[in-house]
Amino acid sequence: MSVLIKGQSSSTKIDILIPAIEKDLVTLPYVIDAVKKQVKHPIGQILIVAPKRRRIMELCRRKGCKFVDENKVLPISKKNIHYRSKKWERSGWLFQQLLKMSGDTLCSSEYFLAIDADTLLIRPHLFRTGKKTVFYCRKWSQPEYFKTYRRLLGKKPSSTSSFVTHYMLFNKSKLAQLKRTLKSKHQTSWYKAILSKMDKSKQFAFSEFETYGNFLYSINPGGVILKRALNKSLNMNIGEITRKRVNALSKRYRSISFHKRKGYVRKTRVESK
Repeated sequence: MSVLIKGQSSSTKIDILIPAIEKDLVTLPYVIDAVKKQVKHPIGQILIVAPKRRRIMELCRRKGCKFVDENKVLPISKKNIHYRSKKWERSGWLFQQLLKMSGDTLCSSEYFLAIDADTLLIRPHLFRTGKKTVFYCRKWSQPEYFKTYRRLLGKKPSSTSSFVTHYMLFNKSKLAQLKRTLKSKHQTSWYKAILSKMDKSKQFAFSEFETYGNFLYSINPGGVILKRALNKSLNMNIGEITRKRVNALSKRYRSISFHKRKGYVRKTRVESK
């Protein structure tokens, strides 16, 4: 198991981008604090991309973060995305992926870390070492992610690992290159290409992390370092976990995710006839 040498850090400045909704206010303060503690890079801005709600904006002021109104990022909003069935609703989940992919227009630093609002880093993290980007990966993924990637880019994913974890470092110029590729190939905007090429009858049809990670790997496999994600999913409230438990978990895992939030992936209620 690879660990950082004590005191190891990078001089590469990065911004932090966290899409969030009001229900994430339970975990978001902890996520911000963990990023400040565990990311071993100079941190520029921490951007919270969210609905314009008083409590979210107050948290941003309190934590020194920049609030970004999610409805002013793209020409579309969540209400324009229709990604649901009788059993599930994932329009918001997809919208927040498109928000992360908009980081090249939102962030000031050349690199930005996109992280989910329910995931705490519990071990020091480096995302650039030398001239290489570090990706934290896992061994399994959703097959539909790869089908969508092939429809979008016209080729199979090049990596044998999955880039679908809960956080990823983006290079703004490479992300812009991916979006230009999608626009050129499909003769439409990058986000419309994604919406048109994913199979919306599938509950898991697109991944921004899988798409960007494989795109970057395909153009420069020698420029990336793949490490095991070592994420632990916890079906509990964040207030229930003790510092002692976190310290114990950090010996085996790099991050923990609290999956009691349901705003992006809520089940639809089926009305009885």
